[in-house]
Amino acid sequence: MASYFDSWKMLAGVAFFLLAMNFMESTLGILGGRRFKLFLKKHTTSKLEAIGGGVIVTGLLQSSSIVNLLVLNMVGAGVLKMENALALMLGSNLGTTVNSWLLATIGFSYSFEVFVLPVVGITGIAMAFISMENKWFLVFKFLFSLAFLFVALGYIKTGMEEFVKQTNLSAIASYPLIIFLLLGILLTAIVQSSSAVIALTLSALYTNAITLLIAMAIVLGGEIGTTLKLFLAAAKGSASKKRVALGNFLFNLITVTVIFFLLRPLNYVLSKALPLNDHLIALVIFQSLVNLLCIILFLPFLRIFGNFLLKRFEEKEEGSLYISKVSVSDMDNALDALDQETKYFINHVIQYSLNSFNINEGKISNINVSKNFTRKSVSQQYNYIKQLHGEMHGFYLKLLSEASDKIVTERLEQLISAIRNSMYAAKNIRDAQHDIEQMRNSSNDIKYNFYIQSSEKLEHLYEKIKFLLNSKEVENCLQDLTLLYHSITSGYTSTLGSLYKDSVANKVNELEITTLVNFNRELYTSFKSILFGLKDYLLTVKEAEFFDTQPGFIR
Repeated sequence: MASYFDSWKMLAGVAFFLLAMNFMESTLGILGGRRFKLFLKKHTTSKLEAIGGGVIVTGLLQSSSIVNLLVLNMVGAGVLKMENALALMLGSNLGTTVNSWLLATIGFSYSFEVFVLPVVGITGIAMAFISMENKWFLVFKFLFSLAFLFVALGYIKTGMEEFVKQTNLSAIASYPLIIFLLLGILLTAIVQSSSAVIALTLSALYTNAITLLIAMAIVLGGEIGTTLKLFLAAAKGSASKKRVALGNFLFNLITVTVIFFLLRPLNYVLSKALPLNDHLIALVIFQSLVNLLCIILFLPFLRIFGNFLLKRFEEKEEGSLYISKVSVSDMDNALDALDQETKYFINHVIQYSLNSFNINEGKISNINVSKNFTRKSVSQQYNYIKQLHGEMHGFYLKLLSEASDKIVTERLEQLISAIRNSMYAAKNIRDAQHDIEQMRNSSNDIKYNFYIQSSEKLEHLYEKIKFLLNSKEVENCLQDLTLLYHSITSGYTSTLGSLYKDSVANKVNELEITTLVNFNRELYTSFKSILFGLKDYLLTVKEAEFFDTQPGFIR
């Protein structure tokens, strides 16, 4: 029974360790996020600088995960070249050993409970009484996580010690080393933290549960397992992100394969040939040597390796459907292409707005969007709309520089206005996303019903807009758009009035009233914007000018 208790105590220690690491990562990410990004951006002009930058930032953050994710984002944004990003990864892998050195040198040599428990208690209580927006909250959270790290290590160590006393582990030594390599991969993949696996391995080595050779094999497995998190982070990202994740995996896989066949000679050197009486230090030296060897192996070939990776994974980023197929020098076809692309763009704004309110696909038919658009998350759909907007704006500028005919120029101005207003419509919905989620999941009937009513209004409006967009009858278009405009004008006014009625005000508090009023403004501003986008797309110049004289209603 006692051994079961000790096993659970050790498992609780691992859980506490992971929690402390998570707190530390998130706190340092907020405290120094921008500084670290600027530092990495500045110190990646050469491969050696990139390696040094990776070591320094990972050592300070105590997490290669944060640094690797920063690198992925910087590569995705085109800030980092492939070979420099790979160099930064190499440095980050070495920097992660700083945490191992900290654990091996002082984590097992001293008892910190007399120091860390008061810190955990004081900072933990302080966080309960301080606002999360207060800068001191982050300071206390960092001190709490640092102290809690050693509390967790104490749990792991004592749990392991008692477990070893009551368990016969002699048979373990006869297992093939490949088993422990795979165990290291599995453990790191499960807990998603190489630092936690190192802490567990050091504890097992400290209590003589395993030999140095076995510990070295587990550490090797952890070097591969830690790359899997990066694969997951890059799985739905751009091709460049996938290339960096693959590069990091290949770095570690090749290095681990080479080292694995040299494990026994290295074990002899570290345990017998060198005067290292402390196996914990020997293990951390081994981990550092593995990452140093990785740098030595790949640094001379980073350009070649980068070129190899650039041929992997095709860019499948969706973009424009029509304007990408024509040249701006072919003015007539280019103008037609931008016209078609504008309609295509408006369709995406319609679909995005419907999806934001969870309006089932197919309720409004004939919405022409890219084949993968509806499979994206709402935030991904908005990013796609932004990307498409940017492409169309660039194409418009090129066409405008080529245009000499007044009629062409006027139509171009109408199209870009339609594009711009439609983008505004999407942006208003994007700004209201938090309120949409809050109302959708609210237990307050007033807020939930307001969400349902807003959803029905949006669906009803877009049914009419879709009809006008696809209608071949353009004779009454101005009249139809004007009627629609007046309907949303009166809708905004009447909805705003109802929100201030006593019957509503008595059922929701002042903050909730403000939320509903602000949301109503965003929703109707979006309605107004999409209507003006449709006006610029469908009407003639004179009709559009007449439409612009309609009185405004959102102030």
